[in-house]
Amino acid sequence: MKKALLFTIIASVTSISSVHAIEIYKDDQNSVKIGGYINARVIATQGETEVVNGVSRINFDFTRKLQNDWEAITLLEWGINPVGSNDIVYNNRFETVQDEFLYNRLGYVGIKHDKYGQITFGKQWSTWYDVVYNTNYSLVWDGNAAGVYTYNKGDGGVNGTGRSDKTVQYRNSFGNLHVAIQAQLKTDDFYTCDIIDISRSACQALWNEGTNSAAQRVEFNSTYGAALTYYLNDNLKFSAGVNRGQFDIIYATGRDQSVTDLIYGASVTFGEFDNLGWYASANINRNENHDTDNLGRLINEAIGSESILSYRFENNIRTFLAYNVYDAGDDYVIQPNFNADPNDVFKRQFAVLGFHYFMGDQNLIYVEARKDFSDFSSADAEQEAQMSETEDDGFAIGFHYSL
Repeated sequence: MKKALLFTIIASVTSISSVHAIEIYKDDQNSVKIGGYINARVIATQGETEVVNGVSRINFDFTRKLQNDWEAITLLEWGINPVGSNDIVYNNRFETVQDEFLYNRLGYVGIKHDKYGQITFGKQWSTWYDVVYNTNYSLVWDGNAAGVYTYNKGDGGVNGTGRSDKTVQYRNSFGNLHVAIQAQLKTDDFYTCDIIDISRSACQALWNEGTNSAAQRVEFNSTYGAALTYYLNDNLKFSAGVNRGQFDIIYATGRDQSVTDLIYGASVTFGEFDNLGWYASANINRNENHDTDNLGRLINEAIGSESILSYRFENNIRTFLAYNVYDAGDDYVIQPNFNADPNDVFKRQFAVLGFHYFMGDQNLIYVEARKDFSDFSSADAEQEAQMSETEDDGFAIGFHYSL
């Protein structure tokens, strides 16, 4: 594989959101690029039809040449909500319901070298994302089975598998092999209660009383991850990775439970999604204490899988079919939990059919439809309804403008 292609590999997995960018300044030492996109759509799901934001964002990519062939690099990215606040919640990332016009998505600084690799510090795409991002191409209903957007579709910043917070990361390529390792160095404390519609402050107050067994304090410590990607040729690659963390659950009654957050898995990808012709990718993972169900209860063990098959025609039309399943089975909540029935079933499962029409380079009109096959069975009818309310069939049409 040519050396230039290896540099492209490193760039693609460390600056996924800024692959398409415009250079706005360059001299002998410095360069500045602006990237991102504006995406808005009309979506019909959960009995509502509304104009919503499609996780629009803008980023600035800075590089500066240093001594001995080193470069300093910085990326700053903010999410933008161009359509105003909205209430609809559907199976997408947390940013979809942001009511702020501007909010932080990524921000890191580091150095890189053609031979010695690169090291970066800050909020950045995780090493685990290297393994599974190749199925994450639906513009509306991207996957929630790969263990990236954890804790009921958040951004994966807490446990380091999505846009990882407070992370130091090293990357390098050796021949056709790309290596990435990271450490998320942090300590987060928060309170959680097995009580519906309780505020954070009220939950903390219950824990401070020391008598309510439904109140818990969670201390989430550092996480660590690694990924390997091997390019068999220009069109076929294999990836594998793991991410592990540790947290302690301290119950108001005094009991202390130490829990391991673990996910590991692999993927295979053929082609490039934006190129003409066929593209296919699939991944599978096994995880423990890594995500929550739709009521915020920690899932003991689950298996997740995502797959996508796409074809881009010469007439600027791209079609794709994606399938996602996240199966925790029954009896998946192991914490003492008075709202958990041992026969509860959690299986998030859906397919997405999409049509993208390119009106220019990365500027497109799209139509996507989702069919939901999820199973959230419970003896408690109200609980089953609450579990199901954010998973539904849907239809969306929108416009994607890329810088």
